[in-house]
Amino acid sequence: MTLIGEKIVDAGDLTSWLRAQERPLVFTNGVFDILHPGHVTYLEQARLLGKTLVVGLNSDTSVRLLGKGEDRPIVSEQDRAVMLAALESVSAVTIFEEPTPLELLERVRPDIYVKGGDYDIATLAEATVVQRWGGRAEILPFVNGFSTTALLARVRDSR
Repeated sequence: MTLIGEKIVDAGDLTSWLRAQERPLVFTNGVFDILHPGHVTYLEQARLLGKTLVVGLNSDTSVRLLGKGEDRPIVSEQDRAVMLAALESVSAVTIFEEPTPLELLERVRPDIYVKGGDYDIATLAEATVVQRWGGRAEILPFVNGFSTTALLARVRDSR
């Protein structure tokens, strides 16, 4: 059994951690602010594609750069990392500072890059990067009825 804290891998330690992992290695990334069943289902589906699932987590700073709103993220990067690391499907969580995980992808070099059904693979620069070394990019089905933005809207409307 792996302890939650051991699954949060500092970017500086990532290369050595990756050497010890089983392949195929799957990578995804996102904000994961207010973890919900849609996230959990998506991450389980991603893990089924390989032996190891690495989640690149947008830092608080990069979330703000994405323009998600002045009050986002609601949950801090460290707390979001703990929640993700607690999931059995997640092998490791690493936090990145840039708006996109392009630099991180170059270091991780996953066999498979996945995003949710609310993205178009043809427009993702990440897909092109992964395909350069023979990896593949996949879109997983969107889990309808779950969205952090919709959850926050409901909370704000109930005030």
